[in-house]
Amino acid sequence: MRELQVDTRYGALKGQNINGVAVWKGIPYARPPVNELRFEAPEPPVSWEGVKEADQFGPECIQPRTEGGLFQTPGYEPKESEDCLYLNVWAPEHATKSKLPVMVWIHGGAFVSGSGSTSFYDATQFVKRGEVIVVTMNYRLGPFGFMHLSPLGESFISNAGLLDQIAALEWVQENIECFGGDPSAVTVFGESAGSMSIAALMAMPKAKGLFQQAIMQSGASQHIPAEQAAQVTAGMLQMLGIRSDEVHKLKTMPAEQILAAGERFKEQTGAGLALLFQPVVDQSTLPKSPIQAIKDGDARDVRLLIGTNLDEGALFIRPETEIMNDGDIVRAMEMMTGVPDGHKIASQYPKTTDGQAQLMTDLFFWRSSVEFATAQSKYAPVFMYRFDWTLEGHPLLNKAIHGGEIAFVFHNLQFFTSMGITLSDSMQQLASRMQDAWITFAKGEVPNPGDYHWAPYSTKDRETIIFNSDIELIQDPDQEKRIRLGL
Repeated sequence: MRELQVDTRYGALKGQNINGVAVWKGIPYARPPVNELRFEAPEPPVSWEGVKEADQFGPECIQPRTEGGLFQTPGYEPKESEDCLYLNVWAPEHATKSKLPVMVWIHGGAFVSGSGSTSFYDATQFVKRGEVIVVTMNYRLGPFGFMHLSPLGESFISNAGLLDQIAALEWVQENIECFGGDPSAVTVFGESAGSMSIAALMAMPKAKGLFQQAIMQSGASQHIPAEQAAQVTAGMLQMLGIRSDEVHKLKTMPAEQILAAGERFKEQTGAGLALLFQPVVDQSTLPKSPIQAIKDGDARDVRLLIGTNLDEGALFIRPETEIMNDGDIVRAMEMMTGVPDGHKIASQYPKTTDGQAQLMTDLFFWRSSVEFATAQSKYAPVFMYRFDWTLEGHPLLNKAIHGGEIAFVFHNLQFFTSMGITLSDSMQQLASRMQDAWITFAKGEVPNPGDYHWAPYSTKDRETIIFNSDIELIQDPDQEKRIRLGL
């Protein structure tokens, strides 16, 4: 058995042995971003004396709450607070002689919701199958993490949520060895907004050298132009009744008031699926758009595993969803992607919910991921995948929806049993193959699932692994669509 008490740079922690895995929960990686530190860059945590019991997850970051949802655990009532910058570590039950690769998970949630502590991201199976260290984290969300505030003065920062992620990665560099991890073998992996965060991290000078590999699931180069972000900030200040010479009030007003203003502002602007709060090009933190930085070779040493799900948009645009008129769907897609000629692209899709869901899949998720993979393939090995698994007859999983791969990647298929689904052998096998591929990649090897030779992505062959009940390796899937989208 490994020693559950570890001495970090900031103090001693005592973890727990849970289901045959050593776990440390609720580790502070930065000072609480409250009062004068609200809307500022994260600062290192305060050291403590004695032994801190690391047996409870830290609070989730303050966020809007909705009933139901794909990623919510039934009966789960989280604590939430502005004091939310905590991370969690999973490690093998028995200590190993050599230092283990480290996988750092960045959760999704459209930059406004989620946490690293939900049971959906329990890393027990990762650790048991692959002898890796897994870290999950919280980071500031919504207006607290992604409001463009640096133009307001030196006491305000933009991209605070991304800077939180960097602070967590810096904590990993400083402390992961005492948990048995190798700080020179760090892979960041994430889904949706977590994947988009990784795209931004690959472009941020402050993040350089903090990770060697990246796995991006269903999200790529996403950002909001500074001018548009400034309009959001101005709208938020107006919603809060704050004049330009009163911005200091942002530090003292109740957090719930700021959160509510963000929700009202989104409703009033009719943003719909578009993201008001997201990474912004900002000279001091994110000086280039992520895709431009990748094209310039700014992440030239980072190996990449990247992919999307076949029917991403079907999670957001359901059969019962009202069909959007041409102007609304084009405006939403242009806001979300920055791609011009939205009318020309949208006209090629049926004016049905299925057609609009596929437009969202192709334009927002698939196109950006192919563009990102193509750019990075010039500088480092890139492996491309697509997740196609569906459950015939199920009202939600009858398509390969956004987020549908997460339970397989984490091998937490019990999540499906809570939906009344009986697990099949093929589901278990798919989970094992996907998780093994992720672990193998994190160990610096080619992530071959099965007997295939998965060659690095190139503009010549565009080899792509299809994860389904059966695994396939195909070249240039949807070539006609790729060309039509200008890739």
